[in-house]
Amino acid sequence: MGEDLKTMNTPIIFTIIKEDQGYSACYKDGDNHIFSDGDTFEELKDNILEAVNLAMEETGTTYTIADIQFRYDLESFFAFYRVINAKALAERIGMNQSLLAQYIKGKKKPSEQQMKRILNGVHQIGKELSETTFII
Repeated sequence: MGEDLKTMNTPIIFTIIKEDQGYSACYKDGDNHIFSDGDTFEELKDNILEAVNLAMEETGTTYTIADIQFRYDLESFFAFYRVINAKALAERIGMNQSLLAQYIKGKKKPSEQQMKRILNGVHQIGKELSETTFII
């Protein structure tokens, strides 16, 4: 697998897919491929880290979970983050709820512009939540 799997400060990006049971993940970069799976997302992260370090064993490089990023398809994202209500998100970003549901179920493929619109909505919610404080 060689040293070109990761260069300094370049994260390894795994694509996460929600399966019928559990999760699978893959990393592809040229001839380098790493695949893993797990029953839970936590197990998947542990398995990914183990697979990456095993693939890089000969280089002497040790990776941490901070060196790895996760990318989701819409269906997997909404399956994993069930706390995000797709109907409310659709209203918030001004998208037809039925259309967003079709994107999430994989019945339709969103354009790059629509994908950015959805992602910006999710990021905005995350930003607002991270800035939230409660009165004690």
